[in-house]
Amino acid sequence: MKKILIVDDDVHIGNVLEETLSLEGYGVSRAYSGTEALLYLSGPARPDLILLDLMLPGLSGEEVLAQLSETQRCGGIPVIVLSAKTDVPGKVKLLLDGAVDYITKPFDTRELLARIAVQLRLRPASAASPVLTFGGLSLDSDTRTVTASGSEVHLTRTEYAILKILLRNPSQVITKSLLLDRISEDTPDCTDSSLKMHVSNLRRKLREADGKDYIEAVWGIGFKMREETKNAELR
Repeated sequence: MKKILIVDDDVHIGNVLEETLSLEGYGVSRAYSGTEALLYLSGPARPDLILLDLMLPGLSGEEVLAQLSETQRCGGIPVIVLSAKTDVPGKVKLLLDGAVDYITKPFDTRELLARIAVQLRLRPASAASPVLTFGGLSLDSDTRTVTASGSEVHLTRTEYAILKILLRNPSQVITKSLLLDRISEDTPDCTDSSLKMHVSNLRRKLREADGKDYIEAVWGIGFKMREETKNAELR
């Protein structure tokens, strides 16, 4: 699993980034100031990539980048700057000072993920683990087949996309907005008003296959895999 360090004092942006990156299969660590970031990097943990904000309390992002370059503490770890600053001379200086990329806030998460993937030189996270399992459920990304207790379940493209995201994050509640954002590129037919219907149909098909209800709705938030279903399968 590739690990990414988010250095940003904005809790909301950091939470969005962490949730988005976790959904893509990355391990995520957080630092809320430049000093905290340098302290983290001085320890044994080494991220594969750093997302660095510029407007940080204490040491600024520019100062952090400069110290990383001077001490070679980064050791070749790519640093992508995330900032609301838009002046071209500032961007050029940061790139010359050691940043590998610069993304202006607000940003599109799909563009950010693409730029991260380029820097890490990896295939999409879904290709790294073709088979996802949860209790009696199995989803094969290579063949796009889903089975429940050995019985194949025929899903629509939207239902398949929803299940895949939930299976990749089985212990996490996936918000409705994030779920829509992650599947929008592959399933443009899914909207906020139709999402509940798609999830309902998915739950029904899985339940008809082996009698178990694998997905639960978290009222007012989103959906997650039902942990007791997995535990029942293991007993």
